[in-house]
Amino acid sequence: MMQATSIVSCFLLVSLCIEFSHSDAVALLGRQRRRMRSRGLPRSSSAGHRAPAQPGMEPPAPIVAAPSVPLINIDDGVMGVFDSLIGLAGQESSYSILPGKQGHCTANGMILYDKAVWSPKPCVTCLCSKGEVICDTAVCHPLRCPSTILPAGECCPICSDAASSSDSSIISLDDTSELSGDVPESTELDNANVLPSARTHTEEDELLRTEVVEFKEKEGHKKDEKKRKRKGKKHRQKHKAHRREKQPIARQGLAEEETPYDIHEDDGTLRMPPHSPIPVPPIEAPPLPAGCSTLDTTVSCINAKLTQIPPISDPDLTSLDLTGNGITAISDEAFNGIPNLEWIDLSKNNITSPGIGPSAFKVLKKLKRLYLDGNLLVHVPSELPSTLEEIKINDNHLHAIDEDSLKDLKNLVTLELEGNKLSEANVSPLAFSPLKSLSYLRLGRNKFRIIPQGLPVTLEELYLENNQIEEVSEICFNHTRNINVIVLKHNKLEEHRIAPLAWINQGNLESIDLSYNKLYHVPSYLPKSLLHLVLIGNQIDRIPGYVFGHMKPGLEYLYLSFNKLTDDGIDPVSFFGAYHSLRELFLDHNELKSVPFGIDEMRKLRFLRLNNNKIRTVPPERICRTQFGDDDVRESSEEEETAESRLEHVHLEHNYINTRQLSPHAFSCIRSYCSIVLKPQKIK
Repeated sequence: MMQATSIVSCFLLVSLCIEFSHSDAVALLGRQRRRMRSRGLPRSSSAGHRAPAQPGMEPPAPIVAAPSVPLINIDDGVMGVFDSLIGLAGQESSYSILPGKQGHCTANGMILYDKAVWSPKPCVTCLCSKGEVICDTAVCHPLRCPSTILPAGECCPICSDAASSSDSSIISLDDTSELSGDVPESTELDNANVLPSARTHTEEDELLRTEVVEFKEKEGHKKDEKKRKRKGKKHRQKHKAHRREKQPIARQGLAEEETPYDIHEDDGTLRMPPHSPIPVPPIEAPPLPAGCSTLDTTVSCINAKLTQIPPISDPDLTSLDLTGNGITAISDEAFNGIPNLEWIDLSKNNITSPGIGPSAFKVLKKLKRLYLDGNLLVHVPSELPSTLEEIKINDNHLHAIDEDSLKDLKNLVTLELEGNKLSEANVSPLAFSPLKSLSYLRLGRNKFRIIPQGLPVTLEELYLENNQIEEVSEICFNHTRNINVIVLKHNKLEEHRIAPLAWINQGNLESIDLSYNKLYHVPSYLPKSLLHLVLIGNQIDRIPGYVFGHMKPGLEYLYLSFNKLTDDGIDPVSFFGAYHSLRELFLDHNELKSVPFGIDEMRKLRFLRLNNNKIRTVPPERICRTQFGDDDVRESSEEEETAESRLEHVHLEHNYINTRQLSPHAFSCIRSYCSIVLKPQKIK
């Protein structure tokens, strides 16, 4: 009786072991298949059409029925479809490794029992099923990339470009269940049940993920860095949105999104994603200070109480306005984040020359306009970009300009240095020689006593008002053949200190302003091409005869307001040469007692000012002639036998004129009486 009981117990124990072994094998086989498909294997293949093993490829760790089963060759005649293994669990409920069990297989002289799984050669997995050997060979998925590499322990190559991780040819280990159609196992396989000769699923997956991440980090670092620099703000915004929303990057060919971090289905381990690593965002500059605003490509910080240039990083910025702050220095790195600036306004700050770094402006390769008015500079900043077209350093403390101060500024068109301490003693004659394009120069409110030497050949407009200039020599404008405008008002010039040949031969000089000097007569030897002469605020008491006679095509604008002209100071031929050209004549605020001779002959005169004099009457033919003589008719074909002139405005107010005694023919040539100003008049 006791012996029968023992036999029954042994039989039950054997049956129980068979059931457990069967469950372990099915789970182990399913896991092996999922790992193979994650490497790009097809769902099924024939043992008779196996892909050749990749050269240099290491075989995956075999999963065998016993620790000592070697790698063996399988007869090519044995055929089978590996997908049929999916249904094996339903066909037979037991799995035995005990000797004598029916259905075992023979391979290379060795006995392998039913349900045994082994790898006879690299990337080939076989199964013993009821005496038949069924094998599955790894077939690599085709790659769409220029170059590939074969990671250690893998059957299939991968793209060598880390950026190709988003390509559909590289399949994540986490997506294999979706591609294969397998349903995830509900029963976890304990690591202790795996044979010691094989790697665990967790170890292999961890190794694969580590290798892929390390490779992609090394290969993709440079490319990611270039993309970040090229995309700028857009890249940073995308990265912020990605990090904030915790959303993955979709990959082509996958039906579901991946999360940045996965929890493995077998062991719950936190895993890094197999695709490219998340790029590190560049460090963003702090926001603009209070009082600053942005409009398109311009940042404006006017009167924002800044003490330094704000740290800005925006390569699209072209204009920066920092007017009216308390900035004292400009470091070498101040504009590194905004290298494409074209215009900078730093006016009305407290910037000093020692506070400007020697390379502060060197990075600005596109700078065209630089305004530094109202600071504390004692010399022109060094290393200015050669692209500059306009510089303003008015109202500073500049006390010298040497031959290197303006070097390399060959594109400079406008230079303004007004309100400084410059003079002929501290401005080198070679200071302006590098300026090959300069046409507009302002040196007003300085200490010059003569016209600066070495003016550029290209100069067209020169402003020297509010200096102490006493002389205009013959050599001042020898090389400036293109000069068009000269402004010398508020100086100390006398007519005999202007050399006869100073500017008489200048063919392009059209405007001279000699207001508020010490002139007693209208200067002689004026340029032949002169059109615009301003002599306001001198002590002129005489207009010499024929002084305008040599001018061609003739003077058009003559301003003699606020002088000391009398009736004796204007000769009948004083305006000779300007009769047919003069358009505006200002003789107001003088000491005239009558309307000067010659005005009635000015055929193109439109604006006449005689107000604030001592005029008592207007004779009928002094402004408007009733008819022209025969000689005059021959000279003017436009106005034959007509009494009309082109006068549009006549000012005679603040004189001593009795308007009731004026002749009705005094203003007969004027088109509208509304253009004649006669009131108020002074009381006798």
